[in-house]
Amino acid sequence: MMQMAGWTVIRLPEGSWWDWDVVAWDVGQLRLGAGHDLTYHHGLELVFGDPVFVVCPATFHDPVFRAPTPDEVRLVTGQVGETPAVLAAFEADAGGPDPARGLIAAGQLDIVQGTVFRYWRENLTSGERLAPWVRPPTA
Repeated sequence: MMQMAGWTVIRLPEGSWWDWDVVAWDVGQLRLGAGHDLTYHHGLELVFGDPVFVVCPATFHDPVFRAPTPDEVRLVTGQVGETPAVLAAFEADAGGPDPARGLIAAGQLDIVQGTVFRYWRENLTSGERLAPWVRPPTA
């Protein structure tokens, strides 16, 4: 992640981060997952702590992260009443004729790498975990 004029420009680690989706979203956290194919797992997560403003498609492809525009800064600051610690902006392919815009304001951002399985799996090794919705099979 790189800071520019107080705003966040996300720099992703090396990898194939084509497919993206919202893995989890609640009052305290917005978690976006990324990988080359989200069918069985993902390998990267952007974890926005304390999100206060979110415009983000549920699924999208090949995002281009950039600095927020002055209009986006004014919009978010006007909506939340203060300057957020993190303000991330991007354009991505969400299936429509034009690129979809994403704008996320939050208290913090963590970039987490590791394999996150989207199906039940036992005997996880170091760096592996299960997606929040995965539950063990019932007998």
